[in-house]
Amino acid sequence: MKFKDKVVLITGANSGIGKEIALAFGNQGATVVVNYIVNEEAAKAVVKEIETLGGKGMTYHTDVTDLEACTTMVKDVKKEYGQLDVLVNNSGITRDNLIIRMKEDEFDQVINVNLKGAWNMAKSAARVMMKQRSGSIVNISSVVGIIGNPGQSNYVASKAGLIGLTKSLSKELGLRGVRVNAVAPGFIETKMTEALSEDVRKSYMSQIPLQHFGKPSDIAHAVTFLASDDAAYITGQVLSVNGGMI
Repeated sequence: MKFKDKVVLITGANSGIGKEIALAFGNQGATVVVNYIVNEEAAKAVVKEIETLGGKGMTYHTDVTDLEACTTMVKDVKKEYGQLDVLVNNSGITRDNLIIRMKEDEFDQVINVNLKGAWNMAKSAARVMMKQRSGSIVNISSVVGIIGNPGQSNYVASKAGLIGLTKSLSKELGLRGVRVNAVAPGFIETKMTEALSEDVRKSYMSQIPLQHFGKPSDIAHAVTFLASDDAAYITGQVLSVNGGMI
């Protein structure tokens, strides 16, 4: 119960990796704020699962691209629970295409959600955490933010930007006891990877020494570690969870 009496806010926590992260915190006794932008029923279902695991939870609908809405959400969480101990910036979208075919709004949408959204949330949470002189922010980056990937210039730029944001914020907030780290997942078994053709899966698998895709729980374990007191002297780091891909 490492997160008993701790309050955790996770963006995009109603499905996929975000859901698994939320359940992992709930399983360790946390009060989890399940942020979502679509599918309220799925978000409520996550809260119910958290409660069955012994944690507490609430849903909160917010568009992370809206700074004012992000600030309001953090203020409401602080008002409800009196604190905010962990922020996980998990919200993300893809709009894949080669650069010569990619539309400007496809680039802007991905940057606005994946990178600007994380900046909005970190800016909002930093005020609370700095006053507390404690807190942990974990940004969900990606292996492609480190090595690049054709057809994903927008997504890669956003995930590489998250790494830069992580390192800069760790230097800004460290003096107030706030740690900022990132997790860079490799290829994880999600709906996105399930849709890949067999040839594409084999191509990716050939780059992974462990010879299998990761599970959402692998990412959740990494996130809860970085957010916990076990990582009290770790900040400004990127933890790659990719089966040895790089």
